[in-house]
Amino acid sequence: MADTSVKPKVSPSQRALNVWAVILIVWSIYRAYFKLPEWFDEFVAKPAIFILPVYWYIRHYEKKNFLKGIDLRFDKLKDDLAIGLGIGAIFGVSALLANFLKNGKLVFFQNNPDLTLQMALFWIILSLATAVSEEVLSRGFVLKRLYDDSKNMLSAAFIASVLFFFLHVPILFTNRAISGNLLIVFMVTDLMLSLASSVVFLQRKSLIPAILIHAFYNIALLVLI
Repeated sequence: MADTSVKPKVSPSQRALNVWAVILIVWSIYRAYFKLPEWFDEFVAKPAIFILPVYWYIRHYEKKNFLKGIDLRFDKLKDDLAIGLGIGAIFGVSALLANFLKNGKLVFFQNNPDLTLQMALFWIILSLATAVSEEVLSRGFVLKRLYDDSKNMLSAAFIASVLFFFLHVPILFTNRAISGNLLIVFMVTDLMLSLASSVVFLQRKSLIPAILIHAFYNIALLVLI
């Protein structure tokens, strides 16, 4: 008798989620067992763990151009800059709240009282590098494929935001400086930041605004936390 069984077709979003799961496992192991300088985490470890698998998948499995595969576009740069910085500034307010909850007043550069211009530029670049790695994975790769499969902006944005939150669990729950009310603020902000970035990404069909929103929020944290 002929075998009439049919293997279930695996959708692009399911494959993307499989890749994401492997990345999360590797990242969690790295955060648990390796205590390296932050610059190494953001400039070396994250690109290697977050971006390289995505690049390989898009180039060798989907057979697509990498930049098109994650919607990293520069043809609407002026408007994307305005949108990204504007929404990022709004999320910077949450950093003000976290600062106030932690100190009972607003304290700037409390962890870097002797901050120099060179150090400030370094932290800005570091924030941008963090945003690029996390947005390539969370928005350009996972969210794009969730939406392409479902065509439902709300469900795709919600699922991607939950995954984005889990990506930050190894950091949120291992950072001794983040606890109590401050931890709750960061957890809620992570979800809201991801939802806003997801909606903007899907509407603009460009990764630039999402990267800028994320980077601006990261910079606010460096100044205020």
